[in-house]
Amino acid sequence: MADATPNRFWSDDLGALSPYVPGEQPKIDDLIKLNTNENPFGPSPRVIEAIRAAADDGLRLYPDPTSLALRECLAEYHGVMAEQVFVGNGSDEVLGFLFRALFQRGRPVVFPDITYSFYPVYCRLFGIEPRTVALDEELAVDVEAMCAIDPSSVGGVILPNPNAPTGRLLAIDQVERLAAHFADCAVVIDEAYVDFGGESAIGLIDSYPNLLVTQTLSKSRSLAGLRLGFAVGDAGLIEGLARVKDSFNSYPVDRLASAGAIAAYQDEAYFEQTRRAIIAMRDQLGADLEARGFEVLPSAANFLLARHAERGGASLAAGLRERRVIVRHFDRARIGDHLRITIGSEGQNAALLAALDEILVDG
Repeated sequence: MADATPNRFWSDDLGALSPYVPGEQPKIDDLIKLNTNENPFGPSPRVIEAIRAAADDGLRLYPDPTSLALRECLAEYHGVMAEQVFVGNGSDEVLGFLFRALFQRGRPVVFPDITYSFYPVYCRLFGIEPRTVALDEELAVDVEAMCAIDPSSVGGVILPNPNAPTGRLLAIDQVERLAAHFADCAVVIDEAYVDFGGESAIGLIDSYPNLLVTQTLSKSRSLAGLRLGFAVGDAGLIEGLARVKDSFNSYPVDRLASAGAIAAYQDEAYFEQTRRAIIAMRDQLGADLEARGFEVLPSAANFLLARHAERGGASLAAGLRERRVIVRHFDRARIGDHLRITIGSEGQNAALLAALDEILVDG
């Protein structure tokens, strides 16, 4: 987004902010929507039942400002204590709070050059200098290059694992290496997609008081519309997030969201069933794309990043849109010829492939 013409009542420099641009949510009939990494399966039926049960006279009351019942549920699930868990209105809000609480230290924050595009937005919003480290030639996080940085020169480190938009996974021993190297600043591992093939770093938090892990219910729990994210880490880090949260809004997680989230974690069988189905469909779609001349990056997420040997990413995205299939195209160096394709249902994936076949045959 270009610099805006400032309104005379705006705060200084507001017009120069470049807000995050989310994936398009078009209103098109019969659309095959594979651009925002939403889950093709609905939430657990228990979630719907819990939300309906919570939609009672109690809604006249404020929710618990500490979300204790939800934090206890998440703590039990992940084998930590409730005081090591923070919850917020979507993981993006949690990320915003941690940028303010942990990264405003007068030194740059380190993250990959191709990564979740909210990170530079938050840097600009909070006046934090970004320091990017290029992905390697295979579009993987370059841990060697990151660990070559003098740890005393930075104020924090953040990266998604699996990375977005590449889907590539960093092994847990490499995550630990980063936490150890940058021991004097917060290291944040954003695990929005970890349930689709990665190992969580939550098991490391007791050994590294600087390590904070964030997750979301938007992807593997099919609750993007509920807006619920959380962080797990040392109690001191969690207290810092709570101080920022309570300086903005003491009640970010409402009664319905809390009830639905708890129910989602209580239905492990449904979670496993849908998670495994998405992994299987991802592997199959990757093979189908390769058979059509695409180079597909290894993915541990619920999406694939792929490029065709002969066709540009922009033209392919446009051709798919003409056929009512929406994928994500990033007009950026090194990935401008790639498409990020969400794993849809079997029918949606088949429609994507049929549309690609038409485009590729047409030349």
